[in-house]
Amino acid sequence: MAGERHPALGDMSDAWVLGRARELIAAVQRTDPAEQCRVTALLDELLEETRRRGEPMLVAQLLRASGLARLVIRGAAAEAEPLLDEMLTHTRRHGLALLRADAHALRGRLLVLNEQEDAALTEIARALALLDDLPAPEVHFGRRAWDRMLSSALNDCWIVLNQLGVYEAAEEVIARAHQAIRDSAGPHEITLQLLNRVKMLLGWGLRLERVGRVEEAGEKFRTAASIAIAVEAPFAESLFPRRPDVPAVDQVGVLAASLALAAPTAAHIERLRRLALERGYPHERSLVTIALGRCLAADGREDEAMRTLLEAHHIETESASRPSMRLNLLRELTVLSGGLKAERTTGDPDGTEHTGSPDITESAPQLLLEYAAELEAELWSLRESRIATLNTRREHERLSAEHGAITQQAMQDPLTGLPNRRALDERLRTLATSTASDPLSVALVDLDGFKDVNDQHSHAEGDAVLRVVASTLRDALRADDIVARYGGDEFIVLLPGAAKPAATQALTRAVKAVASLPRHLSHGVTLSVGLVCLRTQESAEEVLSRADAAMYQAKRRGGNQIASGASDGDGPDFARPEPVGQRGATHSQGTDPTAAAGAHP
Repeated sequence: MAGERHPALGDMSDAWVLGRARELIAAVQRTDPAEQCRVTALLDELLEETRRRGEPMLVAQLLRASGLARLVIRGAAAEAEPLLDEMLTHTRRHGLALLRADAHALRGRLLVLNEQEDAALTEIARALALLDDLPAPEVHFGRRAWDRMLSSALNDCWIVLNQLGVYEAAEEVIARAHQAIRDSAGPHEITLQLLNRVKMLLGWGLRLERVGRVEEAGEKFRTAASIAIAVEAPFAESLFPRRPDVPAVDQVGVLAASLALAAPTAAHIERLRRLALERGYPHERSLVTIALGRCLAADGREDEAMRTLLEAHHIETESASRPSMRLNLLRELTVLSGGLKAERTTGDPDGTEHTGSPDITESAPQLLLEYAAELEAELWSLRESRIATLNTRREHERLSAEHGAITQQAMQDPLTGLPNRRALDERLRTLATSTASDPLSVALVDLDGFKDVNDQHSHAEGDAVLRVVASTLRDALRADDIVARYGGDEFIVLLPGAAKPAATQALTRAVKAVASLPRHLSHGVTLSVGLVCLRTQESAEEVLSRADAAMYQAKRRGGNQIASGASDGDGPDFARPEPVGQRGATHSQGTDPTAAAGAHP
């Protein structure tokens, strides 16, 4: 059940959580609806666990997994929207450019399902602009994990471009995805790449046929067939649900379809008929059915082929399939019914047949053919226009991001992504002169035990701790509160509209959240907080000086607490968080700070 937490889940490593999420995503696309519901519940459980841990990269990856699962389940796409919105906000807040690009790509998939294709193209332009200018991967994260995430983001972009029929751009993106994992890919990543290429080549070939480029289409089908043979070895070791010792071509519809489209014969019929009935990947059934129809027609069973294609067309019409796939099915039906023959056969009264100019009634199919050909030519030119639009929007997004980055760098701390001291000074001066922010609470936060992290481990580990604490502070406070890095291991928190009791309550959440972090993330650091309220006519320098003095009072009393500077001269208040369990027992004890603050509002 979604609400039940695995008893040992909290003891599992981050790597185990991510690995489990990958397994569930691989399974959700080829299972029945009941199992899909169970998988999404398990992914939601993993997401809640990662939220509890508070590591930003991990949270973003589980938001992606939960959102993606709903995108591939029929009828569940609407449930993905809030998860993708949260992923976009989260990745923007924490400066996770790679996963932010992936959030845009997944939003593009959602927009395609909602038949908002132009908006989907804009989302992919944003994603590709971010991917074009990624920062260097963080050393502590690991090159292989980074490459895997990059490949996933590119694949998510590719899916949308493939659905939109922008095959040249899709081919460029899938080549980048392959390049990203070329040196570190496991069997599952290799299988995924090969399956994606097969699907793209089949869709591309069918699209080329619709504009009369039959020879080029045949080349696409033959290339797809050769890839279908190459996928056998990695598929046997992939994460996809599969039957052991059964060839991949007998289990995966698009692989069987590629062989059949390259050379339609009766030999493929039984395999395709079986795979057409099985649950497959999105749009896989249409490709299998088209291949089956051609094999049936090649065997002289046109009526059976017509029935098969009509049934698939009915299903596609009721589903959220991409329009190009519905057109492919319609074209197959028209070809099979004889409507696309260049010449029609007419009969003499004596029963002999000859080829000639038909009368007006007999010309109707030919006129319809000419009309369809003109429409296809116009759609092809629109496809070229769509490629140009994508490139223009991609460049616009890149230039906008470049301009924004220059502006942001001047106001942002490069390590934590928080506002820097310059941004803090500007914001504090603005709030100090605005009555809308009254009362304004100001807190200076210092890390207890941070010097030991640098001395006993390394400065790289110290930087990692600062990033984790910064994100934990940001997530624990209200949306309107401002967290800035003041310098070294000091942070400033501005809480507009919060009197001292409310500010103490908010900061207590932050102190507890940091004390509760897993030790491998925090190395045991805690927070000493000095909290004051801005006085009338007080300058920014004066209020920060009082907050600094209150913070040192908290440190002198052992740290891991809030010292609330009094405004009436009778000395500071002190507040410690409650114990946070066995993990935090060595540095967390005392009473609830909200109770201690109540006597001095």
